[in-house]
Amino acid sequence: MDNILAELRWRGLIYDLTEGTEEFLERERSPVYAGFDPTAPSLHVGSLLPIITLLRFAKYGFKPIFVLGGGTGLIGDPSGKEKERPLLSEEEIERNAENIRRQIGRIASRVVDDFLFADNSEWLKSLSLIEFLRDVGKHFTVNYMLQKESVRNRLGREGGISYTEFSYMLLQAYDFLQLYDRHGCRIQIGGSDQWGNITAGIELIRKVRGERAYGLVIPLLTTASGKKFGKTEAGTNVWLDPEMTSPYRFYQFWINTDDRDVIRYLRLFTFLPEEEIRALERSLAEHPERREPHRRLAEEMTLLVHGEEGLERAMRATRVLFGGSLEGLSAEELLEIFSDVPSAEVSARELEGGMPLIDLLVRSGMVPSRSEAKRLIKGGGVYMNNRRVLNLAHRVFPEDAIGGKVIVLRRGKRNYRIVRITQ
Repeated sequence: MDNILAELRWRGLIYDLTEGTEEFLERERSPVYAGFDPTAPSLHVGSLLPIITLLRFAKYGFKPIFVLGGGTGLIGDPSGKEKERPLLSEEEIERNAENIRRQIGRIASRVVDDFLFADNSEWLKSLSLIEFLRDVGKHFTVNYMLQKESVRNRLGREGGISYTEFSYMLLQAYDFLQLYDRHGCRIQIGGSDQWGNITAGIELIRKVRGERAYGLVIPLLTTASGKKFGKTEAGTNVWLDPEMTSPYRFYQFWINTDDRDVIRYLRLFTFLPEEEIRALERSLAEHPERREPHRRLAEEMTLLVHGEEGLERAMRATRVLFGGSLEGLSAEELLEIFSDVPSAEVSARELEGGMPLIDLLVRSGMVPSRSEAKRLIKGGGVYMNNRRVLNLAHRVFPEDAIGGKVIVLRRGKRNYRIVRITQ
């Protein structure tokens, strides 16, 4: 693409623009920013869209600024929320902010060399109430603030909106002013629910500095089935922290994308060029059973967030489901891979003398009887830790358990049972 606007349009990343933004982006290369409030120990996949969009700007010469909400996170953004968030302590916010800084830093450094972090606690915590009211509050009427969607939506609900959250818009506006003063930043991006906050910042810069600033909002995603993007089938968040969502689960989230969404997600989230995405679109139309776009999406996203090592772990774990080697995988990883597989428990003491595999197959529920177990072994259809067992007299010992905790039994290609070893 020749310019950032063409890139964003083709990828479907423009929901709305403030007046004059197109002309500004065509003639200038201002720093551009997006904010991330540290209200959880990790960002989730929904946060990837503004992160990646900032990095797209960087590829066209705009310096990206990732603003951590060490100050605003203490208040809580009402945008898109049906009720007020519980307030977190300063220690929690600081800890979360540091985690998020590391997450974004790892992602950004895989794409560009030049990017900047800022934390709005630097200017908000030292701002007195009198200063805030005189220097910011006087520039906004209550009528102006009541017109913003984030405020209107909450006013119509039981409980309304607290003064604390009502003030959030002005704090974010002050962020924009500070970034303009400190870094010459004249454009802010965010989700479409941030429109009111962004335009408030533009208004403050106009009134206080007599300069124009600009805003661009990206769509809030839903899946083709109408569900909120970023949730697993079980309704849990898909986190960027590998301790909260493993690279394997992260990979599975993307590879299980609905056919109706996969090409759109390739445009929105990956840096693949247009011709390659169009080729994957043709592959989906002509050979949907191959799932090439899904695999490419999962690989690109896992590589971006978790790096080569994380992608290899995810791929290795995926291969296990199809009979691949268990070598190098921990008991915890195996339990996660096979979390949906029926399991049984056997004590380490019962294995000390060597339990016949025939008995273990029955005990695990893999087969209903010893005679069925014998028939399966004779036919070459039984695997322990993904290695075929042909010996009817084979016995299982504690050292056969991976990490001393898990034995994986398999019947045929995909029929698994997990045996958990208890002490």
